[in-house]
Amino acid sequence: MQQPTATKQRATAAQAGLRLGERLRQLRVAAGMTQTELAGDRFSKEYVSQIERGKTRPTRETIDWLSVRLGVDAGFLANGVSADERGRVDAAISRAQALLEARRNPEAIAEFETLRSAVLATGLPELEVRTLSSEATVRMREGQVREALELLERARHLSEGPEFSDLERADVLFRIGMARYKLSSIQTAINLFDEALKLAESTELPSDHLRSNIFAWRSRCYQRRRDLEAAREDVERALELAEGLNDRHTIADIFFTASAIADREGHWVLARSYAERAKAIYEELEDRRNLGRLMNNLGGLNFLLGHPKEAEAVLKDAFRIALEIGNDEGAAHAVNSLAQVHLRTGDSLRAEEQARHALDLLDGRVDYLDEIGNAQLVLGRALLEQDRLDEAETSFRAAEQAFDQLSSASHRAAAWVAQGDLASRRGDDTLAARLYRNAAEALQDVRF
Repeated sequence: MQQPTATKQRATAAQAGLRLGERLRQLRVAAGMTQTELAGDRFSKEYVSQIERGKTRPTRETIDWLSVRLGVDAGFLANGVSADERGRVDAAISRAQALLEARRNPEAIAEFETLRSAVLATGLPELEVRTLSSEATVRMREGQVREALELLERARHLSEGPEFSDLERADVLFRIGMARYKLSSIQTAINLFDEALKLAESTELPSDHLRSNIFAWRSRCYQRRRDLEAAREDVERALELAEGLNDRHTIADIFFTASAIADREGHWVLARSYAERAKAIYEELEDRRNLGRLMNNLGGLNFLLGHPKEAEAVLKDAFRIALEIGNDEGAAHAVNSLAQVHLRTGDSLRAEEQARHALDLLDGRVDYLDEIGNAQLVLGRALLEQDRLDEAETSFRAAEQAFDQLSSASHRAAAWVAQGDLASRRGDDTLAARLYRNAAEALQDVRF
């Protein structure tokens, strides 16, 4: 049974106090001083004894005073690490984080792996949590979500220590929620975002940036659940906070999310307006990765608004940008959108080719099950149009299997409708009716 958080925090504090006490005793003995001599006129011998036995944790002011008496670095007395050594490790972490911010993901991962032993050697939980959280973020970008989750669970355990603020704990929970979302554990992700938001709102520390991100990601969860009203409310809160901070990048991300919600609601003109506003900011910031992702959505909106040629041109640009920056998942999104355009305009052969290309690019990406399922649906319908019915059935079943892992009624319904169309083409009206009925019943439980 897991200990309550308060109990864990007391145990962690006791261990830290004991380690400090051991260092104090060793340094005192090495200096040839008795407890009475170390205490001087400021403390009693008994107080020094309590520190050495880990019975009490001295204040920062007391640690500074004792370090001067012993002629050692205060950071070394407090944590076993000198200020110079901490500075070197801190600088190395900052370099790795700069690679993360520049989206040089493979280099950042290699740097964080190299840093692990040095960070652990400091014995400083705050440095370890900072490193674990950053490495987990870059691994999520590379599709290594389960590996990221392991790092974040370690960070969560460490962040329960008394030296961490509620804001720092909220940040770790937020990142775990991101990982759970990517693994399609939507309700778990919502619970984590709720808990993170509660912690962030309870602290007096500035938390607007974190809260904005929590609202934006929770909105994605509500979209997946088709609770579009809740999704829209969270996006509005996220945007208000981001605009208050003048955080251009987050503002662009939120416009992107708002566009997706408006698209799901069938408000395509509004969705395109949001997308254009996000596009302008991404271009201003020279964020080509998100620009490519956005242009994929913008191409789809142009098609829905009756402009297939313009849609195809935009989607080709999205595909080109994704290839140029080595973003395979972005390229897969774009080529699958092109496949849908060609399918709906009657070119089933090109649709088949592009859907297969998308599936090749997404092979093994458990964090993109929705796009894998969508590509299988497009492939299946392209095969259906060519009267390759058995192959179409295999693709539709693969789509259903991917959507089952998403726990999304609307996605499963799409797979059942496709299988119903296949059954109808084969002349099995009874099976077709049952599949259509399953889809309709599943959508009755979805909030619109």
